[in-house]
Amino acid sequence: MTWSKCKALLAVGCQLLAISFFSLFSRRTISFQLLALSLTISGCGIYSFNGTNIDPAVRTISIATITNNAPQGPAFLTQRFTEDLKDYFQRNTNLKLVPRDGDLQFDGNIVAYDFAPASIQKIDGIDQAGSNRLTIQVKIRFTNTKDDKQSFEQLFQNFDDYAANRNIATINSDPTAVRTTTDKIITDIFNKSVANW
Repeated sequence: MTWSKCKALLAVGCQLLAISFFSLFSRRTISFQLLALSLTISGCGIYSFNGTNIDPAVRTISIATITNNAPQGPAFLTQRFTEDLKDYFQRNTNLKLVPRDGDLQFDGNIVAYDFAPASIQKIDGIDQAGSNRLTIQVKIRFTNTKDDKQSFEQLFQNFDDYAANRNIATINSDPTAVRTTTDKIITDIFNKSVANW
């Protein structure tokens, strides 16, 4: 089924759903129309209820190692980020992960890993950090071999704040601390590439 036909069916299904909610018909009619709408959407093969918007022609994905070019980043960051990115796509799509030349291709690097005071407070007349902020930036190149208009190269950034008494060494030795920040970046990459948010 072509995308234009899917959009037309989806529009009709949504109209039926809207009418059913505003009409005074029985629950059975509403249930039937909800079922019809869900079958229409799933029949298109493009939209799924986890939010992805992947063309049915796209079947494979390849994710190259996301290298760490940030001097302050911990040694485990390259492997952890790359594996977490792969896991996220495997959990949330039906795409087959291949070593290279996938229909969707990702590569990139971690370009910044910065730890700096986030909120300065005056304590006894002296400026002190109220918290410290870890900011991570990842540059991603995404190639959609089936639709090059969706390809992009973009910098993704996110951060987390930590208590002022935590220093960068304790955070670098705690993989779960860094993971909260990288998980947010991975979600942003997913949304930009296959959810079109």
